Amino acid sequence: MDNTQTAPPAQIGGISIAAVERDTGLGKDTLRVWERRYGFPTPSRDAFGERVYPAEQVEHLRLIKRLMDQGLRPGALLRQSIAELNQHLADSPAKVGADDTADWVIPFLKSRDADHLRTEFAQRLARDGLERFVIETLPALNRRVGDGWMRGEIEVFEEHLYTELIQNQLRSSIYALASRGRRPHVLLTTVKDEEHLLGLLMVEALLTANGASCISLGAQTPVADIIGASRGTAVDIVALSFSGAYPWRKARDTLLELRASLPGHTELWAGGAAMASGRRMIPGVRAIDDLRAITPALAEWHAAHTAGKLA
Repeated sequence: MDNTQTAPPAQIGGISIAAVERDTGLGKDTLRVWERRYGFPTPSRDAFGERVYPAEQVEHLRLIKRLMDQGLRPGALLRQSIAELNQHLADSPAKVGADDTADWVIPFLKSRDADHLRTEFAQRLARDGLERFVIETLPALNRRVGDGWMRGEIEVFEEHLYTELIQNQLRSSIYALASRGRRPHVLLTTVKDEEHLLGLLMVEALLTANGASCISLGAQTPVADIIGASRGTAVDIVALSFSGAYPWRKARDTLLELRASLPGHTELWAGGAAMASGRRMIPGVRAIDDLRAITPALAEWHAAHTAGKLA
């Protein structure tokens, strides 16, 4: 059943689906699936038959996306009111540790002082070490910046500035620690329509910090290219990242296709908020439901391959 409503010409107005995608980070396919499956959002149609969304629904979607980024599932969130969603956010402040919050980042972003931000990120990374920075400090910063944008404390371009500076910081750390030639050799990417590159860089940083040799193809690599890259290089593990906004059925189908096509000796790992559920199990695919699970997963890989050599 199509939930869209065709508004009379005098009432036509709202935000286009392309603008909603840019504003919320939720893909067009995701918005359409939610509309069919959950009855929300409920766009109208403009004079050309295209979906347009009321501002209050876009605000609702921003809240849902922010909570999905914290690991909550969309099915439950879509049934909650804006007040209930705001309460969720209030109950999960962006804390780094007992005495350290991520609130400091908002004034830095509002000042738009990129040099000071670079220095602050570098100092905190040096203080924490790369692994703790990625597992504890960075997720708290991501939540705080996302909440600040959603609540109007910072502008969209200031959030983009944050993302660019953090990605550059991670790339520099990865390059400095790169273990070229060491195993396992890990191929990292996301699939089509999955644009969240920061999460992929966080995974690459953790793998590199633990001695893996990583090859990143960046975001949105076609499945055929992933298969070709894994066969053309000595890849031990193919690791994919799926954000909470990525439809689970599409992720499952992609993983099944990859598992059937990859060489048997190549492991397939899948992480991100879309995998953060005990029922997200696929035969032959290792679900990494938390950043903290990466280090023990690598230790198991090393143990298995060391045992194979000794046998």
